[in-house]
Amino acid sequence: MEIMSKYLLRQKLKTIILFVVFYTVGVAGIGIPLTQRLFIILIPFALLLSFVAILLFHKSLHSGNTRFVFFTIILVSYIIEVIGVNTQIVFGKYIYGSGLGLKVFGTPLMIGINWAMLVYCSASIMERFKLPVVLQVILASALMVVYDIVLEQVAPFLDMWYWNGNSVPLQNYVVWFVLALIFHGLVKWKKVRTENPLASAIFVCQFLFFAAILIFIK
Repeated sequence: MEIMSKYLLRQKLKTIILFVVFYTVGVAGIGIPLTQRLFIILIPFALLLSFVAILLFHKSLHSGNTRFVFFTIILVSYIIEVIGVNTQIVFGKYIYGSGLGLKVFGTPLMIGINWAMLVYCSASIMERFKLPVVLQVILASALMVVYDIVLEQVAPFLDMWYWNGNSVPLQNYVVWFVLALIFHGLVKWKKVRTENPLASAIFVCQFLFFAAILIFIK
């Protein structure tokens, strides 16, 4: 049993190191003019790979509650994004570029998966602190807003989405926080376990990835 635990620990560490290198190479690739467009095209695939890796380290993937929560967040967030980009009344006035891959109804299919991944990762980070559930939900949602504040600054450069007048409205961050609260509440209500060492690492890697690009373009 002890040998198995040590083996699993080594595998987790190797995977975390792999993703650190993976995102570091991504920053370098985007920073080089010759490879910049190629690495931007690869972003949705990198996000999908990260999501799959997180699922592989999830302890109760076959739980009915887990499947229900993931499916609900992916579907509901996607529908809201479709409504938002087509009506311009949810988040504000914006359009999606091609940086997140294939779009349906003007919305990248990847966007729902990205919502689910960010909710899960931020929940996983806050669960480490053993805080009261309500506080975990609030702080995890706030963490997602901090993540979005950085992401919004680099999204146009990465051809993800564009805001009318190149100005991100406060409304966007308010809606992000409210939706994050709802989704995190769902995670806690359905008692989905989010203890996942890879989730925290990938969240940090992605945040630093976008922060590094922000420094580069400034």
